[in-house]
Amino acid sequence: MSDIKVIEREELKEKPQGPIGFGQLFTDYMFTMDYNKEEGWHNAVIMPYQNIEISPAAQVLHYGQAVFEGMKAYRQGDDIILFRPDENFKRMNKSNARLNIPEVDGEFLLDALQQLVRLEQDWIPSGQGESLYIRPFVIATEPYLGVHAATEYKFMIILSPVGAYYGDDQLMATRIYVEDEYVRAVRGGVGFAKVAGNYAASLAAQTRASELGYHQVLWLDGVEQRYIEEVGSMNIFFVINGKVVTPELNGSILPGITRKSILQLAEYLGYEVEERRIAIEEILSSEYVSEIFGTGTAAVISPVGSIRYKDQEVVINDGVTGPVTQRLYDEYTAIQEGKKEDPFNWCLKIK
Repeated sequence: MSDIKVIEREELKEKPQGPIGFGQLFTDYMFTMDYNKEEGWHNAVIMPYQNIEISPAAQVLHYGQAVFEGMKAYRQGDDIILFRPDENFKRMNKSNARLNIPEVDGEFLLDALQQLVRLEQDWIPSGQGESLYIRPFVIATEPYLGVHAATEYKFMIILSPVGAYYGDDQLMATRIYVEDEYVRAVRGGVGFAKVAGNYAASLAAQTRASELGYHQVLWLDGVEQRYIEEVGSMNIFFVINGKVVTPELNGSILPGITRKSILQLAEYLGYEVEERRIAIEEILSSEYVSEIFGTGTAAVISPVGSIRYKDQEVVINDGVTGPVTQRLYDEYTAIQEGKKEDPFNWCLKIK
């Protein structure tokens, strides 16, 4: 294993009792390392979770150079597994490249992550739908009020024990609002990258949707505002005539790790899968759309019970979870939890 310095806490936090929610609690330790032009990435250390100090002129605060990822660690009996972490670090480097942030060494980070999770294993919950959420991120820290790629960065990994994204009812059917004024991204922009600004730009639409009683925003393409792209925190899937269909990657859609995995799993289970352009009119007018669901690390698989576009609202499968969605969820989570064989070698056991 890599030689990473560990600074121990004087006193450990109390572990949570009862419901733990999502993204509100943080563990005892975090991983950090720094970058400058002279030394490259250096000063890798696992230290007590704490606030960080940056200059008010740090470029991330002014010009938005910030990239992040999301993954999870699960318990499989006495074992701890990470789910496809190599894919997350590969995607992170693609996001880094788009924002002109120096590449990180995926193998080194995977090693560091395993050390961190092993140290924090008592924080991994074992209840239904629970896991340890892992948030790697990188920010520009150079103090400079001029628009150029920063020369100094900080990379960090923080951990948070989480329950199901939507609370006790993991497969609660969500209500989706189709945004027809704002756009999330355009091809040639940063839509394919997991950068902080994408999420900041979505908040006004998300707030409006929430005020209208909807859980998530479904974004259309940024040119014609007609073709379906993704939901705020998920990729989107449709069951059309029994076929599992999702929008094709086009440069403005995030290439989700869960999306990729569900496509592989669905095909393995015998479903026909298709990636293509999907117009919103097709979904609203088609009697052959039997199910809609979203996929993402946080929510895993989330069925959609209704969808609203302008003044039209369509209820999907009587507002309950459909059989294809349920089967994919059951098979996917069974692999993550070690209840079924992993035919894809997705699960990395921490030694």
